[in-house]
Amino acid sequence: MKKLILSLLIGGIVTAGVFAAPSTPSTPSTGSGTAGTTGSAGSTGSVAVVYFSATGTTERMAKDAAKAMGADIFEIQPVQKYSDADLNWHDKKSRSSIECNDPKSRPAIANKIDIAKYDTVILCYPIWWAYAPKIVYTFVESQNWNGKKLVTLCTSGGSKLGRSGSDLAKFAKGAYFKGGKDFTRGSGADIKKYVEGALK
Repeated sequence: MKKLILSLLIGGIVTAGVFAAPSTPSTPSTGSGTAGTTGSAGSTGSVAVVYFSATGTTERMAKDAAKAMGADIFEIQPVQKYSDADLNWHDKKSRSSIECNDPKSRPAIANKIDIAKYDTVILCYPIWWAYAPKIVYTFVESQNWNGKKLVTLCTSGGSKLGRSGSDLAKFAKGAYFKGGKDFTRGSGADIKKYVEGALK
C-alpha cells in the first residue's frame, strides 16, 4: 500500500513538472530592407528611415540620418530600376517625366517594408519636378500611418522641398506630419537636430 501511495506521489510531481515547464519563446523575424540598429532619439521613440534613391545622392543623406538618429533604415527598391535615359528630365518622353506628369502613376516596389513597430518615420527622397517621385507615393499608400509621426527630407539639384512633403502627407492617412526640409547639403548631426526640433 505504501509503495502504491509513493508511486502516485512521484507520478504527480513529475506530471506537475512537465506542465509547469516554460515554453521556448519564438524568435522575431528580421524585417525586409537594409536594417540598421533600432534606437530612440529624444521624443521620437523608435525611428525608421525609409528612402528612395535613383542616383545615390539621397541614399548617402538617408544613411547619414539613420546613423545620427540610431534608426533602422529601409530602401524603396523599384521592380524596374531607373536607367540614365529614364532619368533624363530634358526628355518629355522619359520614364520619369511620364510618371511625374501622371497623377495616377504608382510604380511597383520590389521589396516589402513594414513600418508597424515604429513611432516615427523619416521619409527621404529626391525632388523630381518639384515633387517626390511617384514610387514614394506607392510606398506611402501601402502603409498604415495611424498615430505615427512623419518627417520628410529631400535632396535636389535645383528645386527645393516645396509642397512635396505636405502633398505626401495627404496620402499618409492618420499620420502626424511634422514638416520637412531639403538636406542636399548637411551632416547627420544637422539632420538629427532638425528632426528632434520638428518633433517637439
